[in-house]
Amino acid sequence: ATKTPFRLNQNQALLTFEDEEVAQKLTKMSKHCVNLDNRTANVTVKPFELDMGFQFELHVTVSGKKINVSDIPELPIPEEWMRDKLELHFYKTVQAEGGGEIEKVTYNKGSGTGVVTFLKPGASYNFVGCTKYPFCAEERWFIISVSPHFDFHLRKFQPHCRVSKKTILLKGVPEVEEDEESVQDMIEIHFQKPSNGGGEIEKIKYISKGAAYVCFEE
Repeated sequence: ATKTPFRLNQNQALLTFEDEEVAQKLTKMSKHCVNLDNRTANVTVKPFELDMGFQFELHVTVSGKKINVSDIPELPIPEEWMRDKLELHFYKTVQAEGGGEIEKVTYNKGSGTGVVTFLKPGASYNFVGCTKYPFCAEERWFIISVSPHFDFHLRKFQPHCRVSKKTILLKGVPEVEEDEESVQDMIEIHFQKPSNGGGEIEKIKYISKGAAYVCFEE
């Protein structure tokens, strides 16, 4: 489930009702008189819309030809020599069914990482069961790490505007002497009454000072 943030500004409130028909009816009424701290406040109900969001599908697959290699030792030899040593090592590795033809080896000396690409599809699956391998270079033995290489594919990427049919945005709540929680309770009592066109409230959030980000979950 994706969470979409909404900035709730000072003297505003968000109310989410159990019944979306109640929210829609209150929005159409627009202006409301709310009793706050023994005074009548004229507040405005606005249709609630979230900022533009994005929907997409992320497909992740384990590559059958590539493996990631890390913890490669930093040695005083050219990068090309290290690539050759990695290629020879994984060509001969027993776990690769006696060795496998290698299409390409990339190596990043700064991070001590690399990617080995085999020529035969499915060759990388032979390395799934083990993550540590002995590696000989410059007449010394090291332990390098091997992990699966993941391919990511983004599909059905599309922008959209989200509208919460059960939520209303209340603007123009005046500043009163009561604390924020008390004002929130008074707003909730008013909009719960059927005589005011209201109904049962699932969530309410009122901000008297500053601002807050409220997350909506689909």
